[in-house]
Amino acid sequence: MVLCVLEEMRIRSLGVIDDAVVELSPGFTAVTGETGAGKTMVVTSLGLLLGGRADAALVRIGADKAVVEGRVTVAGDAAAVVRAEEAGAELDDGALLISRTVSAEGRSRAHLGGRSVPVGLLAELADDLVAVHGQTDQQGLLKLSRQRQALDRYAGDAVAVPLAKYTEAYRRLRAVSAELEEITTRARERAQEADMLRYGLDEIAAVEPRAGEDVELAEEAERLGHAEALSSAATAAHAALAGNPEDPEGIDAATLVAGAQRALEAVRAHDPALAALADRIGEIGILLGDVAGELAGYADDLDADPLRLAAVEERRAALTALTRKYGDDVAAVLAWAERSAARLTELDSDDERIGELTAERDALRTELGGLAQALTDARTEAAERFAAAVTAELASLAMPHARVSFDIRQTEDPDGVEVDGRTVAYGPSGVDEVELLLAPHPGAPPRPIAKGASGGELSRVMLAVEVVFAGTDPVPTYLFDEVDAGVGGKAAVEIGRRLAKLARTAQVVVVTHLPQVAAFADRQLLVEKTNDGSVTRSGVKVLEGEDRIRELSRMLAGQEDSETARAHAEELLATARADR
Repeated sequence: MVLCVLEEMRIRSLGVIDDAVVELSPGFTAVTGETGAGKTMVVTSLGLLLGGRADAALVRIGADKAVVEGRVTVAGDAAAVVRAEEAGAELDDGALLISRTVSAEGRSRAHLGGRSVPVGLLAELADDLVAVHGQTDQQGLLKLSRQRQALDRYAGDAVAVPLAKYTEAYRRLRAVSAELEEITTRARERAQEADMLRYGLDEIAAVEPRAGEDVELAEEAERLGHAEALSSAATAAHAALAGNPEDPEGIDAATLVAGAQRALEAVRAHDPALAALADRIGEIGILLGDVAGELAGYADDLDADPLRLAAVEERRAALTALTRKYGDDVAAVLAWAERSAARLTELDSDDERIGELTAERDALRTELGGLAQALTDARTEAAERFAAAVTAELASLAMPHARVSFDIRQTEDPDGVEVDGRTVAYGPSGVDEVELLLAPHPGAPPRPIAKGASGGELSRVMLAVEVVFAGTDPVPTYLFDEVDAGVGGKAAVEIGRRLAKLARTAQVVVVTHLPQVAAFADRQLLVEKTNDGSVTRSGVKVLEGEDRIRELSRMLAGQEDSETARAHAEELLATARADR
């Protein structure tokens, strides 16, 4: 089932074409016409829709621009649809509208689904929509990456299963290698950081600060520094409250308060209010006694030892040295030490982590090498079958002595993975470079198909590959230009038969001059010029019935009304219908 179909193209002011619509079949469409009628403009137009290079010379003389519009019906989950919608394109009743404009000055514009888009986006979609095989535009399988992908899809699960495992191991290896590189690259910085942290922690450990110790020492230093003044003040205050033993006649606060209390006690029974005042004076006397006692104790306990003061100042200096480096106070210093110890543990674990990552990397490389070998073996087996099938196809396409083969090779790389005793380069798809080779005749060395075949031969090789590969390549539309170049007779019939076979699973458009090929088409389009040398809307028409027989007769004998040619044309159509 074809998921994407190029329904039609409208071509305006392109080359000899004034204004024409090309209606295509979802199966096999043959484009025919006299030499110079403009058949190749179909290929050129499609190339523009696929993001090909714009050339001002393509614009019809007298026109200010050339316009090519295409309508492609697509499945909603097709990769091309997803990419187009990401660019803001919208489907028109299940179809994707593509437009390309080339001005006479050479400027180019592209539209996709009603949105203006970069021309490069059309080129991105090309690989998912159309494979073009022409004399000057051999793409698709000429790319080595596409050849490997084609071989992998042809091989099926034999490659898909180990490739999925390989891809997962490859991704994990990339992640492990990146982490290992990051750690080892920063090893010097991390070592320097660890040394700094160890020095700071050792310095703090040597001092052994306690939380709040700096506040306590500041208070003690202040007290020791003013011990004499504090002692004198306490002694004087005590004497004022409790009296001076050396001056028994002196008056102190305790004596005065006691006298006041005695005066009131004598009359307190006569007035409750005065009794309450007497009680309060008694409380004052008790408080004075307590304070006087504490002042006496403070003066006795006050240490004016200069050695202790020196020790306190020395300890404070040690703590200050820490707070200058690691925090505003001892609490901040201790917090820094806690954080640094955790960070140092993390840094010290790098060596262990490096060891773990190195072991995992080596194990993954070994695993990758084994999976790569499995991929190579599966590809090699599939390549033999694929090449044999393509070679058999070529025998019926006027290339009976041609031989197709695959070159599956690896590149030595000291940083690669070990496969079959060699260390080779590797990538996301394995270690293999896959290239399709062609030996066009006996004795000729196999060469890459792009170099080992002429233009006509290359088109036939591509046709043979696509026929063998039919149903497995996701490209839904194939366009062949001069695939029948240099052949005729039975070989031409075989080319038509194989194009029809390919059209069972994909849309096929062929520009041809051979009636044997055109007869196999589901739809035949005739391109013809008007008397003024241009191709108009009516100049590209679908041939049916008698019109198709006349065109095939012209292609066979150059005479539309030749009875012999007509009989041959009818015979060709009957043969093609029987094959289908």
